[in-house]
Amino acid sequence: MANDIYSGLTQLGSATRLPQNPEEAVLERVENPQKGTAYVVRFTAPEFTSLCPMTGQPDFAHLVIDYVPGDWLVESKSLKLFLGSFRNHGAFHEDCTVSVGKRLVDLLQPQWLRIGGYWYPRGGIPIDVFYQTGPLPEGVWLPDQGVPPYRGRG
Repeated sequence: MANDIYSGLTQLGSATRLPQNPEEAVLERVENPQKGTAYVVRFTAPEFTSLCPMTGQPDFAHLVIDYVPGDWLVESKSLKLFLGSFRNHGAFHEDCTVSVGKRLVDLLQPQWLRIGGYWYPRGGIPIDVFYQTGPLPEGVWLPDQGVPPYRGRG
């Protein structure tokens, strides 16, 4: 039965509360039904938020996550809840962006992953953070992340 690959999911299709922090968040994965085919999966989170660890003020980012799956795909509701768990989490932009990327790499063991964290300015300075696991596999088409350099993004 095709749905067998979804049988272990615990969050999709049920009411699930937003985790209080990234450590509490449960990221789930499903078997890649297109295993052996090199393709890119993109998630865009234009309203990512976290807290400044020094002031407690909110920080806002536009995250773009691209990955070439291996055996696993991330289940999107669990990713949404994981990203939302940063809402009350105090960490600098660099830590948030790279932590998201590394957590996905640990879970999925993708052929390749990159994340772009395009942070809105605080104190007049936008900070953009990029993490990538290595070179893109040959023959994979990868579009630009589509987020322009800061000039009043929105």
